[in-house]
Amino acid sequence: MSWQLKEKLQKVLEEEEGACSYAPGSRQGFVLAYPNTYNVGMSNLGFQIMYKEINRRGDTACERLFLPDKKTLAEYSRTNTPLMTLETQRPIYEFGLIGFAVSFEMDYFNLIHMLTLGKIPLVASEREEHHPLVLIGGPCATFNPEPLADFIDAAIIGEGEEIIQEFLNVYYQGRQNGLSRRELLLALSGIDGVYVPQFYQPEYNQDGSVACYKRLADVPDRVKRRWIKDLDKYDGQTVIVTDNTEFNGMYLIEISRGCGRHCRFCMAGYCFRRPRVRSFDRVTAAVRDAVKYRDKVGLVGAAISDYPDGDALCEYILDQGMKLSVASLRADSLTPKLAKALALSGHKTLTLAPEAGSERLRRVINKGITDQHITQAVAVAIEAGIPNIRLYIMVGLPYETDEDIRQILDMTLAAKQQMEQQGSKGKLTLSVNPFVPKPFTPFQWLPMADMAVVEKRLKTLQTAFKGNKGVEILVESPREAYVQGVLARGDRRLGKVLLAAEELGGSKAWKQAIKESGLDQDKYLYRERPRGEVFPWNVIDVGLNEGYLEMECLRAAEEKATPICQSDCKRCGVCR
Repeated sequence: MSWQLKEKLQKVLEEEEGACSYAPGSRQGFVLAYPNTYNVGMSNLGFQIMYKEINRRGDTACERLFLPDKKTLAEYSRTNTPLMTLETQRPIYEFGLIGFAVSFEMDYFNLIHMLTLGKIPLVASEREEHHPLVLIGGPCATFNPEPLADFIDAAIIGEGEEIIQEFLNVYYQGRQNGLSRRELLLALSGIDGVYVPQFYQPEYNQDGSVACYKRLADVPDRVKRRWIKDLDKYDGQTVIVTDNTEFNGMYLIEISRGCGRHCRFCMAGYCFRRPRVRSFDRVTAAVRDAVKYRDKVGLVGAAISDYPDGDALCEYILDQGMKLSVASLRADSLTPKLAKALALSGHKTLTLAPEAGSERLRRVINKGITDQHITQAVAVAIEAGIPNIRLYIMVGLPYETDEDIRQILDMTLAAKQQMEQQGSKGKLTLSVNPFVPKPFTPFQWLPMADMAVVEKRLKTLQTAFKGNKGVEILVESPREAYVQGVLARGDRRLGKVLLAAEELGGSKAWKQAIKESGLDQDKYLYRERPRGEVFPWNVIDVGLNEGYLEMECLRAAEEKATPICQSDCKRCGVCR
């Protein structure tokens, strides 16, 4: 093994504060992996929370694993060194369990490459008794684990704080009882929220759609999504403090989870439908912890400005001599106190997410934002002393027309004009992403917009603001978005495409890989699914009543709004 690689990992540990360390052999080993670089993975609060939850057991030492950067990858290749964990620099094939936290479809390629680097058989059916069990968790595991089904032994469906404890209890008991690999996986499949793909065999219709799932063992018909009912039972804040993250100098605190707004494009409103908040007392206690390490708090949640004690929390953070930061905010719930607190914290840009330029299209997607809300939010930001505005927009939304694109231009110019009228010389940034329909949303039946149409509309926006120094436009790669589109709603047959891509060089070889697989990419992207079709993710039960998503799809076509879901979701009769 390369001593340079070990030294590099040791240096990363030396720059951290809060990592767990145990005497070798004193605990069972668990590899918690993030299929991207250290900077990206350590910016993920959910990853850090799971690290703490696993380590708080008296019998398990959780060690981290990340995708090496390009220079380090070259060193691994040159020395033929197997991929090693951060904490003890041991090869990952020596561990019994490897759990990947998967948040983004494009990281599927990284996950498979990390298994290759770890010298672990890629296909689960080819692993023998001594090989680790490979599991996945996180948003991608919950909404559609099927594209990765060939490569994993199990998937954690839903929020992980409780289920990981049950999983490890059953795993250790099974090992103690001498269960075989198959017997152990069968025992794990009895836990609510654990999906073991090898016990569910998809069968296909002649047109390539899924006909049904055949159960190959005594396992549940559908796997229930798990969720945490009381967030206050678990910590939700930075565990390991390091400067090497996307949020340098910031201590992250989760204040809420789930979302009751139900924007029809967003899985948070359906897969994680139940909106829950941490109590003010628990959040302020986390702020007091943050003071020991950092001078800025990053608040994490699906809708930060919807937090019921938001103004009081801002005041408390500032009173502690701390600054605060947030990601995007809802234009209809931004308060002057929150905006002022952000300005006092040094924020130079306020980010809003209207998602569409026209009120009509916002009704289609159930965003609940009017032009007046945007105007008011911009006014509040400028008055608070925040000079720059960023707007998140999607192109290719269902029922979108050229007129909706023109109204993006109108909205942008109106916001910029308003900024100038209020005395701001700041920049307005338009961040534009192609829309990708996701599972367990009302748009799961609908096709993606034709790539040529999306590219033309993106070009229209870019051309309109060319030479306008006050307006910046940032556009996500349509090519990558359409790969996401296939992976997000794909079935198990995509495993052979991902395998071919790994052999051909990764995500850049996607086009060649899918061609060689014999699958028709357009059928995944552009086919409207009929009602009643069996989706690849139908094996997952996220707890919504039958027919609800279909009703929301019809509401979208009719431009009808859906009421906001409150914390006691059972009253609306939607969730089971």
